[in-house]
Amino acid sequence: MAVGHVTKDLVAGGGYRLGGAVAYSARTAQSLGLSAAVLTSAPSDLDIHGLLPDVRLRIVPSPFATTFENLYDGERRDQFLHSTAAVLKARHLPESWRAAGIVLLCPVAGELGSDWLGLFPSALVGVVPQGWMREADSAGRVTAKPWVGADQILSQVDVLVFSEEDVGGSESEVQRYASRARITAVTRGAQGATVFWRGVSRDSPAFSARALDPTGAGDVFAAAFLVRLSETGDPDVAAAFANCAAALSVEGHGVDAIPTRARVEARLGAAGLAVRGQ
Repeated sequence: MAVGHVTKDLVAGGGYRLGGAVAYSARTAQSLGLSAAVLTSAPSDLDIHGLLPDVRLRIVPSPFATTFENLYDGERRDQFLHSTAAVLKARHLPESWRAAGIVLLCPVAGELGSDWLGLFPSALVGVVPQGWMREADSAGRVTAKPWVGADQILSQVDVLVFSEEDVGGSESEVQRYASRARITAVTRGAQGATVFWRGVSRDSPAFSARALDPTGAGDVFAAAFLVRLSETGDPDVAAAFANCAAALSVEGHGVDAIPTRARVEARLGAAGLAVRGQ
């Protein structure tokens, strides 16, 4: 299950594409063979059912969609936030969804509060904190900011996944957040990821990719990491699997480029990496 805003992502030349961490996460879980559910907020004119077919949806009504514009220069991204959907409260969660085995809290615009903590005692709970680690100025330009409440949140979740970009490339900030989480995976773009676990950090190399659209790669990584971690209990195996899934996802556009488990395993096999812990 993923919780956060589906986003309306403006595209060059006009129009938009639906996305957001919850969309990429849910579609990744589906592609890897799991059932998926999403709790989000959006106006009624957004076709979220078309974006997420066969995903269980709970949509909190909102007059506006969370709307982003991403401008890329190579791997560098300038982002603008034009509007936000309604805040998501724990009371919006269907009671039966509390039994989910894997939960990913993935705010993109500060839409989740501390009331989401402790709701899933039997789940593997991950957090992608991007929406708590950035803010928009009066012109809508999004920049990094300190994560207020990080200690409280990280003491009550199992896995933290974030990008070095989220902390402006500051390695001291990477270390600070990683030291507070049980398991942390830090994505580093074309350099792969670093896993922090039991006081040790290990680098997990990236897979080569012909990148067409990097949007959502970090969210694909996060969902794939949690799925594989739940299967194997091994963060290093999970990181290799997630790096592979993320690399394949950027070779197309949007959520439709998210790879199936068969494609991920074939790529791992071609790289000489055994698929363990089925």
